Amino acid sequence: MKKKEYLEIREEALKYFEKARIVLTEKEIENFEVADFGLNRKDIGLQLIVYVNTDRVCAKEMVLFPGQTCPEHIHPPVHGESGKEETFRCRYGKVFIYVSGNKTENAHCKPPKGNESYYTAWHEIELAPGEQYTLKPGTKHWFQAGQEGTVISEFSTKSRDEFDIFTNPDIKRIPKIEE
Repeated sequence: MKKKEYLEIREEALKYFEKARIVLTEKEIENFEVADFGLNRKDIGLQLIVYVNTDRVCAKEMVLFPGQTCPEHIHPPVHGESGKEETFRCRYGKVFIYVSGNKTENAHCKPPKGNESYYTAWHEIELAPGEQYTLKPGTKHWFQAGQEGTVISEFSTKSRDEFDIFTNPDIKRIPKIEE
């Protein structure tokens, strides 16, 4: 991703934090991450800020633009510790989380075009502002923003994003920004 595109996406995402009335420090804005998962597509990705990530806990804020999807993945065990347990709390808009389990008929979302085969979890959880859902370690999941976009807080055990396993083998979790 080019630096100019990163800065434009960051500015757009910051407006969502304002809508959700989330105040960020200058340092948090400097450390802002735009995750395009190496696919360079507007419909697949997310924007995030990590407040804290210690050996025991992690807290993040994430923005997904209207219809944007965080691709299907799991958080595997790492160094003998179980995978990440995470709680998503919706702050603005709606988010639809899909996990393994009984398929939800008439799901609200569809996978991004051309990537349908990489989405296999179809039990839908819908979150509106103030609602939350906890994923147990090893749960395959993906999520997508509703029509107005969404802001989600994540509270979890230690985040080791570099070890996430994505259903789509072409995904690269850690973004690269080019000048």
